[in-house]
Amino acid sequence: MESSSSSTTMGDTSKVPFIRPSSSIVESLRGCGISGGVHVDKEELRKKITMPQYLRFAMRDCIRFKDPTAGESWIQSKDDGDAAAPATPMVVFINPNSGGRYGPFLKERLQHLMSEEQVLEVLDVKPHEFLQYGLGCLEILADLGDSCAKETRERIRIMVAGGDGTVGWVLGCLTELHIQSREPVPPVGIIPLGTGNDLSRSFGWGGSFPFSWKAAIKRTLHKATTAPICRLDSWRFSLSMPEGTIIEPPHSLKHTIEFTLDEELEIEGGLSENVICYEGVFYNYFSIGMDAQVAYGFHNLRNEKPYLAQGPIANKIIYSGYSCTQGWFFTPCTSDPCLRGLKNILRMHVKKFNCSEWEQVLVPTSVRAIVALNLHSYGSGRNPWGNLTPEYLEKRGFVEAQVDDGLLEIFGLKQGWHASFVMVELIPAKHIAQATAIRLEVRGGEWKDVYMQLDGEPWKQPMSKDFSTFVEIKREPFQSIMISGE
Repeated sequence: MESSSSSTTMGDTSKVPFIRPSSSIVESLRGCGISGGVHVDKEELRKKITMPQYLRFAMRDCIRFKDPTAGESWIQSKDDGDAAAPATPMVVFINPNSGGRYGPFLKERLQHLMSEEQVLEVLDVKPHEFLQYGLGCLEILADLGDSCAKETRERIRIMVAGGDGTVGWVLGCLTELHIQSREPVPPVGIIPLGTGNDLSRSFGWGGSFPFSWKAAIKRTLHKATTAPICRLDSWRFSLSMPEGTIIEPPHSLKHTIEFTLDEELEIEGGLSENVICYEGVFYNYFSIGMDAQVAYGFHNLRNEKPYLAQGPIANKIIYSGYSCTQGWFFTPCTSDPCLRGLKNILRMHVKKFNCSEWEQVLVPTSVRAIVALNLHSYGSGRNPWGNLTPEYLEKRGFVEAQVDDGLLEIFGLKQGWHASFVMVELIPAKHIAQATAIRLEVRGGEWKDVYMQLDGEPWKQPMSKDFSTFVEIKREPFQSIMISGE
């Protein structure tokens, strides 16, 4: 069993309050461990998180040879059977492409604080490979009677050094452990290296990579060994389009067999006899419309000119400048005003709180972007849904938003000026609904394409004049397990 000093039991997760993110610099620095004066002894930390050498080498060989049984021979190298599992064994996934120039130095620092085998680059060792072969190795050794391997598997925690996309990748892979009944599922903490870092902010790990990072990383790892755990809703995104539609899907979407549309809803447009389907999971938000179009253009610009990607601050400056060129603020006079709003191309149905029936929600005429948000943090720490009063919540039939409440907050952005005021939190976004499930039917017409994005990964979605494209969003039965950074 896991010692009380190293973890909070799964039964206590409901008692851990969700930490609302703050956009203040002080809170961001505190989340990264900068503001605290707590001294962490390096040797004590190393003892707490470093696995015995024979286990590290066994897991390394299993991953290298892609064989979870390849580490059995290392049982013989245990020191007289006295090897003990650390209080909180830890593995760190690091994305070296995140965080500008810090990636290689951070990797070296992490290896110094634990071991080389416990720090994995996601480009070399994919998260699913670690789960299949690394954790698989521990499970096989435990079945052979190795108590050290058994306790290490039960206590292990995972830190992810990267942006929201990297964190989502790891969380998505961990979902497979639920499906395979391979319990317990390791909880996940975050070292923020991305541009937005909304997942990191939401769970108290800060919004940016710390300036005094060497000391901060040591305190962050120490915090991760004792911090309580909490839960995060995961959302299944399904996309169905007419056969022949060509897209470049984001990494989070995978081609799948046809999924069955909910037959309770009448289809307004044509339904193609043959379809192409993609599915994936998201944790922060899905959006459709102008904000996704700006994100798509920015990603292409950065791919064409990689020298522009010099770090989070440079990314934000370039992104802000690029968004001003896209018609988000100034729509060309030649563009028919009636074609600007999303109302002209889609129909939206939702299932609301405590209701099993689909209900159509009318899209306001002025709305040019719709966002379905799971976190309180969006666009680098903003809270566009806002902190709503109990009176307003009751009037609209809403409940207070939480990351584990089984609800998505759906809001609209009208144009760049409206979005700008929302993002600096001068006004709230256009509240549309709270939902346990969402169904979008996208119809072709004067528009040839619509833009979508999942957790910051955008793509261009062609539309057919003859057949509808469908999006369905439903909550996954398993919640992700996170380490609270507070």
